Amino acid sequence: MNEIINGAWKGYLGRGLAPKELQYLLAAAQGMTAKEIARQFDVAACTVAKRLSCAMFKLGVTRQTAAVAEAIRRKIISPVCFALAALIAVHAMIGDDAMRRDRRTPERRTAQIRMVRHSNQPTLTT
Repeated sequence: MNEIINGAWKGYLGRGLAPKELQYLLAAAQGMTAKEIARQFDVAACTVAKRLSCAMFKLGVTRQTAAVAEAIRRKIISPVCFALAALIAVHAMIGDDAMRRDRRTPERRTAQIRMVRHSNQPTLTT
């Protein structure tokens, strides 16, 4: 077993992160907080925070979002939806216009100003 799948993300073992660090990083990539990850894996939130901190240190970053980006760059994790994106790209190359949606050009809205002549109104003199 060289990979871990968590939701829509796949992680690869043996590329620098411990299995638990990889699991928690995959959950963080899905947008989960430390408390949510802790509930999912039935551990304390401080344990999750510590494991994510160790993973961030190993990746050389200081934020969780940067850790996810760096892990993607190093090919430690990858979204599973690449297959769907590839299918859409191939479908677009075939030339089927059924999936294509043309956007309308935005219409310019011009303000209409009504000119009123004030010369016809009587003036008050004192």
